[in-house]
Amino acid sequence: MNKKNNSRLIASKIIADWIEKEFFPEKEFYKLQVDRGFIIEVVQGCIKNYAILKWLLNKWTSKLPSTYSQAVIYVGFYQILFMKNVEDYAAINETVEAAKFQSDGLGAAKLVNALLRRCQREVREVRVELFNQEISLQLSHPSDLFDKWVKNFGKQKAIGLAKWNNLPPQTFLRINQTKIKVDDFTKELNEREIKVNIYNSSRKEIFVILPRGVSVSSIPGYHEGNFVVQDPATIHAVNLLNPKKNEKILDACSSPGGKAMLIAERMVEAKNLTLMEIHEDRIPRLKENLKRCKLNNITVVKGDARSPKNVLSEMYDGILCDVPCSNSGVLQRRADARWRIGKERIKKLNILQNQILDGCSKMLLPNGRLVYSTCSLENEENENLIGNWIKHNSEFYVEDSISIFPPDSKTDGAYAALIRRC
Repeated sequence: MNKKNNSRLIASKIIADWIEKEFFPEKEFYKLQVDRGFIIEVVQGCIKNYAILKWLLNKWTSKLPSTYSQAVIYVGFYQILFMKNVEDYAAINETVEAAKFQSDGLGAAKLVNALLRRCQREVREVRVELFNQEISLQLSHPSDLFDKWVKNFGKQKAIGLAKWNNLPPQTFLRINQTKIKVDDFTKELNEREIKVNIYNSSRKEIFVILPRGVSVSSIPGYHEGNFVVQDPATIHAVNLLNPKKNEKILDACSSPGGKAMLIAERMVEAKNLTLMEIHEDRIPRLKENLKRCKLNNITVVKGDARSPKNVLSEMYDGILCDVPCSNSGVLQRRADARWRIGKERIKKLNILQNQILDGCSKMLLPNGRLVYSTCSLENEENENLIGNWIKHNSEFYVEDSISIFPPDSKTDGAYAALIRRC
């Protein structure tokens, strides 16, 4: 088979890079040209179920093979154990072919073939044995993280959360009602035989759930900015900020711009809206999204939210700080994030989060407000951090806050706190 057309090979390379280099797999998804949906499903599935796949490989081998061979084996195991729509013979044959594209390819292919055929023969026994393992392994989550969730949320909610994280993520579109009516938007989709469901908790902002396999760029109105790809959980921070026309508003950690575009719509005229982003490589995508939505009068600057005064001289009525976090509320969407969450990482994030609060709070006008938001479910990044920060900054107080728990909302998880300057 042609090396470029073997989707199992492409998936295996992405997974091998992730294992070896802690590489972000999402960056490779943009480059995919063939079998995009299949490759993404396999890569995300293997990473989500990494603990299970690694447990099985360790059980059946005395010595781990090369990183690339491990990745190929995981791709095969995942198809046999989890992908009901893939025939075993196809999963085995194509994955064995993928194993050949390395040094000692024939030897590696023999090992892969033997392990995948064993998995096929013993699939029922594997599932029974897995059922008798620790719940965190059954649900493929780090045991420390799962145990913390049990402590914070209770056992049943922790199990529900872990199961939710293992489901395929949904793609939500928020309809830009300043450009098109909801009925007109759904009518255009129906005419293209694209059947969408309206998210049942939609109120002022209307979201639709895109069917799997439909390309976002193929949706009518994409180039006109009639919709934004955005999870419903993201609007709560903007609701708390409540930006108004003629106010001076700063979105301090702006990319990719979903919240910024909603802020602009709420402000009607967004000439006083400033977007700041620290990462140079993310700014082109941010500007591209703004251009697509015909938001051409918004100021975009490269700057660090820890020290915004270095690039900004204005004071603001409202500031949104959508801070870097552990991403524990979006593990359904961020397949790899669960394996990077730990005490040390959260401690480092807490330092950064406090620095952003310190820096941005200095840019607020009297009686101005700041919304601190994360996509984390961890108290250390949310309630506890804000409570401690307020203790040391007596000129501010928490006016309101909201927490979103994914299995309850059927969306991403989120936290947002509205902080008011006295």
